[in-house]
Amino acid sequence: MSVEPAATPAPERRNRYDLAELSGAFGDLGTLVPFVIAYLAIVKMDPGGVLLGFGVAMIATGLWYRTPFPVQPMKAIGAAAATGAAGAVVTPAIVVGAGLATAAIWLALGATGLAKKLAEWIPRPALLGVVLGLGFGFMLEGIRMMAGAAWLSAALLAMALLAQSRLPVMLLLLAAGAVVALAREPALATQLSAIAPAFRWPEFAWASLTAADVWTGAVLLAIPQLPLTFGNALLAVTSENNRLFPERPVSERGVAISTGLANAWTSAVGGVPVCHGAGGMAGHVKFGARTGGATVMLGVVLAVLALFFSGSMHVVLRLFPEPVLGVILFLAGAELALSSREHGEERVGRFVLLTTAAFTVVHVGVAVVFGILAYHASRRGWLRP
Repeated sequence: MSVEPAATPAPERRNRYDLAELSGAFGDLGTLVPFVIAYLAIVKMDPGGVLLGFGVAMIATGLWYRTPFPVQPMKAIGAAAATGAAGAVVTPAIVVGAGLATAAIWLALGATGLAKKLAEWIPRPALLGVVLGLGFGFMLEGIRMMAGAAWLSAALLAMALLAQSRLPVMLLLLAAGAVVALAREPALATQLSAIAPAFRWPEFAWASLTAADVWTGAVLLAIPQLPLTFGNALLAVTSENNRLFPERPVSERGVAISTGLANAWTSAVGGVPVCHGAGGMAGHVKFGARTGGATVMLGVVLAVLALFFSGSMHVVLRLFPEPVLGVILFLAGAELALSSREHGEERVGRFVLLTTAAFTVVHVGVAVVFGILAYHASRRGWLRP
């Protein structure tokens, strides 16, 4: 009697630390840099706490997931903090309070299994519609950022699309951005040359928090962010990771817990609320990342900047002009939108996908609710697309 050989187990996915991963590491700068600038310049957050929060969270995420799993600023919270939520003056303590409240919410959703149960209610066409709409949203924001320097942006976009160099496209874009920044502001070179390392560890931010800070942060910032995080940083990123890297799948429960732990860390060191946005994964992958090595390398860069150069970040960030960030964001959005394609979907599915995508450009939370309702209404014959 013959005995069939045992199936060979799939090789364990390992992180790579090469030029392609380094290029992909910077694929999410179009989202990261503008929000960091807003937090530092408008809210007056501590640069060391903000960057160290991101850096360590990215290192841990890359080592744990071993795919280009992103760590991004929460967009609704960032926008509300920069513009003043409901007319209130948002202080660094309120932002930290929002991060602590966010950590508690997502740890509870993950630990109870509620995140997975909620995710199971979302029909596939509605989920793909969210992904498509997020891609459109990124592309539109990229176009807005490029509009201020149309000819320069067009040249950078053409270079990114047509580049045949062995050097990864992202590194070409960053080099071009630095040249543009120095040409626009010659004094920047002198300021950069004067930068010297100086070690500083950020303060433990929870020690000075008050109950009012946490309550205000939760009500004004954390709770309004929930629908966006659920659609983009739970449903969409889980779907994208499992589509691109089926050998390294993730679950909604795990991503919810990861989001909670990341926010517990960032708030403790005086950082900002973070999430795992699907657009960030699209950006990393678009520019070459295929493992968690990309996230780890970006995290190391940010951690070093936080610990040794936090006092000079207002100078360093000027090396990333808006046209370059716009091109990066546009290409990441296109990559994300393309991932929503699925062959053989019937008319009802296409209707739900496209209409959900349209709502997503405006508000992800509304889009998820609309997608669920439209799908079931169409299935029951109440809607006839």
